Amino acid sequence: MQTIYHDLIINVSREKVFEAVSTPQGLNNWWTLHCKGKPGLNEKYNLYFGEGYDWFASLSKFDENEAIEFSMTDAMEEWLPTSFGFILKQENGDRTSVQFYHKNWNEVSQEFRIASYCWANLLRELKQYLEKGIITPFEDRN
Repeated sequence: MQTIYHDLIINVSREKVFEAVSTPQGLNNWWTLHCKGKPGLNEKYNLYFGEGYDWFASLSKFDENEAIEFSMTDAMEEWLPTSFGFILKQENGDRTSVQFYHKNWNEVSQEFRIASYCWANLLRELKQYLEKGIITPFEDRN
């Protein structure tokens, strides 16, 4: 199985980062077009990106302000049975180390490579949103 990894520092508190990666409103501000769900272990999320991209995941890890993992339950074929998550560590002051992973890919396919590129761009959107309050319109995110 293959895994995508990205690490970054976001200059806000760990609590603010966690809110942005765990709540529907937070996710809508940098990733999804529309998201529904409730933060908590085993809770279900609807991740909607437009027609043909109405995906679902469940939270397989949930340690408030520390870690969250989404396990895909309904998505495009290559995303099943992948899981992605965020591990957050508070650095000095209001700096948070973010370790992102997207695991359980069957192979290093074209979709794997595209997903890695898209995640890198989306994580930049997350950083920009949290540090500068900039919300890029959904249609301009990738």
